[in-house]
Amino acid sequence: MGAVDGFLKYNRELPEVRDPKSRIADYNEIYVPFAEEKTNKQAARCMDCGIPFCHNGCPLGNHIPDFNDAVFNKDWETAFKILSSTNNFPEFTGRICPAPCEGSCVLGINKDPVAIELIEKSIAEEAFERGLVKANPPKTRTGKSVAVIGSGPAGLAAATQLNQAGHNVTVFERADQIGGLLRYGIPDFKLEKWTIDRRLKVMEEEGITFKTNANIGVNIPVSELEEKFNAIVLCGGSTVPRDLPLPGRSLKGIHFAMDFLSQQNKRVSNRENVLINHQGVDTKEDIFATGKNVIVIGGGDTGSDCVGTSNRHKAKSVTQIELLSKPPESRTQLNPWPEWPMTLKTSSSHDEGCERAWAILTKEFIGNDKGELTGLRLVDINWGKNGMEEVPGTDRVIPCELALLAAGFVHPQKEGMIEQLGLELDERGNVRAENYATSKSGVFTAGDMRRGQSLVVWAISEGREAARAVDEFLEGASKLPSKSKSFYQLA
Repeated sequence: MGAVDGFLKYNRELPEVRDPKSRIADYNEIYVPFAEEKTNKQAARCMDCGIPFCHNGCPLGNHIPDFNDAVFNKDWETAFKILSSTNNFPEFTGRICPAPCEGSCVLGINKDPVAIELIEKSIAEEAFERGLVKANPPKTRTGKSVAVIGSGPAGLAAATQLNQAGHNVTVFERADQIGGLLRYGIPDFKLEKWTIDRRLKVMEEEGITFKTNANIGVNIPVSELEEKFNAIVLCGGSTVPRDLPLPGRSLKGIHFAMDFLSQQNKRVSNRENVLINHQGVDTKEDIFATGKNVIVIGGGDTGSDCVGTSNRHKAKSVTQIELLSKPPESRTQLNPWPEWPMTLKTSSSHDEGCERAWAILTKEFIGNDKGELTGLRLVDINWGKNGMEEVPGTDRVIPCELALLAAGFVHPQKEGMIEQLGLELDERGNVRAENYATSKSGVFTAGDMRRGQSLVVWAISEGREAARAVDEFLEGASKLPSKSKSFYQLA
């Protein structure tokens, strides 16, 4: 490494954020620019470990010490070559990945880990600014065609890899714009949508075709794809949200988190169909948090996104509740390095204003005679050997005019495409696959539709691996890289 003592000389430093009181007046990304010199120093903190556990921590197997060394030496072209050999979209993961690689960083044993996510984002942005991100269409075409269903991170990664293999790729998206979860699930203050459009322009120049408002199994029959394409890759995600079938569930003012988030993303993008939800159904109701007591049920990232959006709506109050107990501030003996740290995480949305509570069970939605939500009946719980137990005397009703259900997703939508294809499902309701091949020949699947709700970085990894399986199916063998061997290694 360029600075063998960098981890001793420099402390971890991240970009400053805009003041919470001012940033909730807009939907722009919250971070201020970070000087190149500071990024070089952060890269210098990498120790070039004998065994880089960060490789295993990253679902994509990114060659992190190598690109850190290139960044330290200000060789952005080499850094981008190394990073893009394993990650199709570092501009996305550099913004929204929880960075499991950092949880596995050897420096993290007794110091703050290397700021890998920041460095990744910096490489991507420098590459775009310096003109290093260029369309690179394949030199030859195989004459075979592949349909990719779903334009989230898994679908876009699969499409990119299959196109590089020389196949003619068409991506079908049921929404009105390409991007899937990236477009309509993640707020702009975490991922501004020009970053997606910038990447899509490159993909189109490379020869990939995109079709929107294309709901396979609804307005486009599955049989049409089977006739026109040599293979199909299903990357439709896990889109059926976990519900809370409690008394009062039918009251007005109770919504799934993704409906709330997708509506606001469409407003920010000046789209007209804000009432079409994430499953392509008309919700028939504008969802606003303005002036309301908002309760977000679910303590994960989606719930946090609801908090940030509610603050920007100028909610009267925002509270996020979680069924599980409050995580510890630091690792316990049961959660040693290099496992992902199961510790308390505070997001930028929480910093903007939010009450948080753990070990809370929602028992009932309370309403008025107009059928409107007015409160939630809650109770504290203890977790023990026998599971969950209510704490006597803690039953209470708190005011709430908007309840957002952010308890995750259970499985992909079965009606339509999956049923028409007659695919086998696993015990969780996801599409069953072996080496990404479904029970029907020529049909593959990747991402949340196969593995269940997961991270964007896992979706990209799944899309890449599925593309290799499809290429082998079509050609008998594949030159596409696997997770264990990248283009960088082959070069």
